[in-house]
Amino acid sequence: MDESTLIALLTGSAIGVCLTFGVLLAWRYARGSRELGSDGEHATYRTLHLASQAAENLRGGLDSEEVGRAARHLRALLGCDILAIADAGGGIVIDGPGELFREVAASIAARMSEVSRTQVVPVPAESGRDSTYAIAAPIVTDGLVAGMVIVFATSRRAPLIRATGEVAAWVSAQLSLGELDASRAALAEAELRALRAQISPHFIYNALNAIASFINTDPSKARELVLEFADFTRYSFRRHGDFTTLAEELRSIHSYLLLERARFGDRLEVTLQIAPETLSTVIPFLSLQPLVENSVRHGLERKEGGGRITISAEAAGMNVQITVEDDGAGIDPDAVKALLGGSGGADHIGLRNVDSRMRQVYGDTYGLVVETNLGAGTLVRLLVPQSQPMNDTDAVKAHAEARLRMPDRSAS
Repeated sequence: MDESTLIALLTGSAIGVCLTFGVLLAWRYARGSRELGSDGEHATYRTLHLASQAAENLRGGLDSEEVGRAARHLRALLGCDILAIADAGGGIVIDGPGELFREVAASIAARMSEVSRTQVVPVPAESGRDSTYAIAAPIVTDGLVAGMVIVFATSRRAPLIRATGEVAAWVSAQLSLGELDASRAALAEAELRALRAQISPHFIYNALNAIASFINTDPSKARELVLEFADFTRYSFRRHGDFTTLAEELRSIHSYLLLERARFGDRLEVTLQIAPETLSTVIPFLSLQPLVENSVRHGLERKEGGGRITISAEAAGMNVQITVEDDGAGIDPDAVKALLGGSGGADHIGLRNVDSRMRQVYGDTYGLVVETNLGAGTLVRLLVPQSQPMNDTDAVKAHAEARLRMPDRSAS
């Protein structure tokens, strides 16, 4: 075989190897692309990702410092060069090379109360570019224009105009959700203040009277009660944290019951049946203490001779079941139904507030279960998820069904 033939064979082999390698690379690339999804799936993911990022920056309102980040995500979502967000207070945030259009955006925003739908406004040539248009869509919350989304583009393309209107409507929805979250937080704080107010006048007066009664006869006992009173009030009126642990709440209840026993003496008996593994369970702050106070104030105070309170906690599937039971005067079941339904008088307001807070935090299936009748005592059952709220377990379902039954605990 001469030299030229050998070179030709080697060249052909090399070309064949390169072609084979190229085919393998193309096959791997095509396979990888299919595994990552189609172009449509990529576009859907990108849209949802940008919307999710923008939503996080809009919950604080149009006047928050996060709006600039939201504008950047919305500009990427619409695929436009310049996007501005204006609020009703005159604030304007621009993303993109659009500072030349700030005055135009301000002029459009000044008339936002007159805008009820998406508008296209020609931009004067001296403002920076020829043939530039501003697409302005109102952001509406509670029936009022709260701001505007303004997109600057070189053409009046119908898809971009419609998309700008849809984005403005989506921003309106995010702002409404943010206001709803703020309202829920304010309501939760108001209910917590109501629980604290319930503690304040009645219990504090009785506790101080009980302490005063021991100052002359048993000074060391009075000193001990003062320390318990300080611990209880420090916990009950703390200013931070919406949640606590079962152990911390029980520690506060211990101080409360020591103060009440100073008043009741041997007429008040307390039994604890707490599974050790439940002590670290996270519960809403002041969710258990009002139930114990309700048992003392409305159950045992009204029963001649006092009585017993039993507090128990045990694991129930993915939840922890906590009960507060007394053998006191009991409550009319119809009155309890009305109370938990949102009506009823001022009595047992602690039950209603705790029930409302539990349902707000974990969902309606976690509302209180109250078993009671006149002269038959009262049992209140509280269900708390050990980890994530709204676990769909048999215990939750049984708890929800029990709320509907409201069993009769009258003596046979």
